[in-house]
Amino acid sequence: MAERRYTEQEEALEISSLRRIIAAYANYHDAAERDVKRYERSFKRLPPAHKELLFNLGLKYQRLRWCISMNASFIMNMLEAFEPPFNMSQYVDVDGHDCGENLHGHCHADCAHSVERGDCFRNSNSVSNSELHEPDGCPRKDRTHELSRETDNRDEVVDMEGCSQPVGDKLGAHQVVDKSCNGDKATDAAANCQDTDCVACSADENVIPQQCMAPSLQLNVPPIDVDKVRCIIRNIVRDWAQEGQKERDECYKPILEELNRLFPNRSKERPPSCLVPGAGLGRLALEISTLGFVSQGNEFSYYMMICSSFILNHTQEANEWTIYPWIHGNCNSLSDNDQLRAVSFPDIHPSSSGITEGFSMCAGDFVEVYNEESQESAWDAVVTCFFLDTAHNIVEYIEIISKVLKDGGVWINLGPLLYHFADTYGPDDDMSIELSLEDVKRVAYHYGFVMEVEKMVDTTYTANLKSMMQNHYRAAFWTMRKNASRSKAQKH
Repeated sequence: MAERRYTEQEEALEISSLRRIIAAYANYHDAAERDVKRYERSFKRLPPAHKELLFNLGLKYQRLRWCISMNASFIMNMLEAFEPPFNMSQYVDVDGHDCGENLHGHCHADCAHSVERGDCFRNSNSVSNSELHEPDGCPRKDRTHELSRETDNRDEVVDMEGCSQPVGDKLGAHQVVDKSCNGDKATDAAANCQDTDCVACSADENVIPQQCMAPSLQLNVPPIDVDKVRCIIRNIVRDWAQEGQKERDECYKPILEELNRLFPNRSKERPPSCLVPGAGLGRLALEISTLGFVSQGNEFSYYMMICSSFILNHTQEANEWTIYPWIHGNCNSLSDNDQLRAVSFPDIHPSSSGITEGFSMCAGDFVEVYNEESQESAWDAVVTCFFLDTAHNIVEYIEIISKVLKDGGVWINLGPLLYHFADTYGPDDDMSIELSLEDVKRVAYHYGFVMEVEKMVDTTYTANLKSMMQNHYRAAFWTMRKNASRSKAQKH
């Protein structure tokens, strides 16, 4: 796939967008600390008798600070490993601030499916993902990034050019920030934080993120960007932690079983190919690769790509990292220990999972990347999971899925229709075509698809299993096969 050249203005806008995303990650600690201080201010307003009754809250806030520092430590390690595709010292505005939006100004960090956007957020579609930041320095990117993979037992480098370059002969060779706080030390310290001497264990840890944070990144990060970083932390649980296995079994397992059924005789010499748009943190694309497919994940969000690149490229062993994903929601907690519990990840070592050679991740907008002539009839299968409703124009998505599939190729889908740009209000007036499931299927039939399997699947998205509030989707699952002779679009 040819790599396009960018105008100076396009590159400036992309750098500005990426700088904003890096700033959101780098300011995770400060934003979380502001929340804790807000909790403390509320506590101080209580009458003395109520303070005495709730004496445990002071300890909880100290434990919370320690958990924040552990999350921030992981984020800083991730940022240290990230190699931007641009010279980030370019195009800083005269006043030292960034414009905050890239060329197209919308964002795909998939938080709209998640209902835990801050404390006590109740309605899963009342906040839309209306700002997308495009990774990899192109207006609606069109670059494919190969992840060069071998299938032997040695450690391997995952090449995600333009997102994170390989940094050595082995995964994890580039670790600048001391990550001992996420090893045995993290377990011991977390245990200590269950006791009343937690203040001591939190004091030193709070320094870690501040030492790593460049002054140029200490900006006033918009709340929506803060939410996206917290969303990524929850997505880590969904894709890469043992705690997310239930959700993966609900969402990914039916897809993997269907691929296994439809392609029973997979040849190592000529393995079938599978495209996974909206790949997120990459677990589904990797699992498809381990089945014996040449799998390519496509992801638009730099929030996602920075994190997935780190997990795929820099993980040295299973359960190497520890995070505290549920600390940012005080509502519907059964106990403080549930809210502040640790989650280790990744549950597998990616490069030891038996992937098929040719596994790749492509950074870019699905429409722009795969609407090229070179992609026509290129894929044996397309898998979409919680992806269709991220479209401005879902008809365009379906048209391109039909275009990239070979005649006789299969499209496997699982997901709801929580359209990300529905109910967005603002000066941009984003286009949003919101179809019923019946109309979605009718459009698919128009583009030559024939339904073979159809059912509804009950599932969740980045759910906290120990929360008192559980939001469930009745997601549409189907397998459709492309029959070019039945395409009304081609006849027209």
